[in-house]
Amino acid sequence: MKIDRIELFHVAIPLGKPFHPAWIPGYPQTANRFTLARLTTDDGVQGLAAGVAFEREREGLGSLLGPYLIGLDPTDIATGRQRIREAGYLGWSNYWLEAAFWDVLGKVEGKPVWKLLDGGESDHGENHRIPVYASTGEVHDPAQRAEEVLRLGDMGFKTVKLRVHSFDPSEDIAQIETVRKVVGDAMEIGVDANQGWRVALIDDAPLWDLRRATNFAAACADNKIAWLEEPLDMYAWDDLAELRRVSRVPIAGGELNGGWHEFSVMLEKGCFDIYQPDATFGGGISDARRVMDACRDRGLRFAPHTWTNGLGLIVNLQLYAAGARDHPLEYPYEPPGWVPEARDGLLTEPVLADADGTIAIPGKPGLGIEIDEEKLARYGEKFFDMTSRGIAVKTIREKGFFATLKLARKKRRR
Repeated sequence: MKIDRIELFHVAIPLGKPFHPAWIPGYPQTANRFTLARLTTDDGVQGLAAGVAFEREREGLGSLLGPYLIGLDPTDIATGRQRIREAGYLGWSNYWLEAAFWDVLGKVEGKPVWKLLDGGESDHGENHRIPVYASTGEVHDPAQRAEEVLRLGDMGFKTVKLRVHSFDPSEDIAQIETVRKVVGDAMEIGVDANQGWRVALIDDAPLWDLRRATNFAAACADNKIAWLEEPLDMYAWDDLAELRRVSRVPIAGGELNGGWHEFSVMLEKGCFDIYQPDATFGGGISDARRVMDACRDRGLRFAPHTWTNGLGLIVNLQLYAAGARDHPLEYPYEPPGWVPEARDGLLTEPVLADADGTIAIPGKPGLGIEIDEEKLARYGEKFFDMTSRGIAVKTIREKGFFATLKLARKKRRR
């Protein structure tokens, strides 16, 4: 089996209302943008993957990827990862593409990806529903947010995550105090400070140091907060370890860290109680699984970041389902802008939470992602489409006929 075709699409799904992400102060997001990749094998099996996009920044990605990926065996995950790594040496991190290889492998073996990752080690049996927490994405007035959290509780969510992102520490503390007072003990509450990767693209953004993080963690403990997420820069490993040592609430993070080579150091230093690698960032599914296994061995919790798009949510859902499931999974939800219909806009059906605050794990082979082709035609623009034949023609034009024959023979011998 070989990869015979690569298609890439710019996707922009309009939001019903502007969404104001806490992590980019002053930015009104009006569309859910990402790059969709579709790999097709020579016997027709397809694998899907999606990478978050800010605009159309991956315009030249296809001509870079074609020579690396076309002709590979997509069930050979290790070689696929190596080629993805090679294609990123000039600055592009493309580990989100690895999900397409897992998608093909699951379809070939007739198993959902979580079963491939699980290896038969879990004791979940046939439990194909998992608990999720409502992950808000904006900073609202405390009284307004408290009422919104109550409504989330009425919808069935047992846990919610708030955002804090003020220059005034007292305003951040007022946020958690107000919500806890109104909600009481009816729900668990987590808090995300979004300090891991500070963005000051439009408006300025607060920058926490260890002292501020320590003081806020103490306030979290006083208000029975379940965890504090991304309280310091993603590379402030020594400060994170010190914060965790003195904090009375669990410290979480790692969503955008660059793969196992970074997480191994973070684990050694003891940076977090809850590790949250996103399988569409960093080192992809394979490295995120290594983090998951390490957490299991060390008695730490694992709950991947999922705030990307509907495909990214499903990729991380498959990863999470293979683990201990000892912490609820993130479920991005901030109406009216960021809702399932926009988040999951290419899927035939959005991923919806039931009245018990759980979502279903796709049971079909592979990732279980089903694209609505009409929606793809409406919201997507194909900017790259190449086959094995096409790359051969391109190579002949650029390298010459005899050089192309030599290259082809070398590839066949590999």
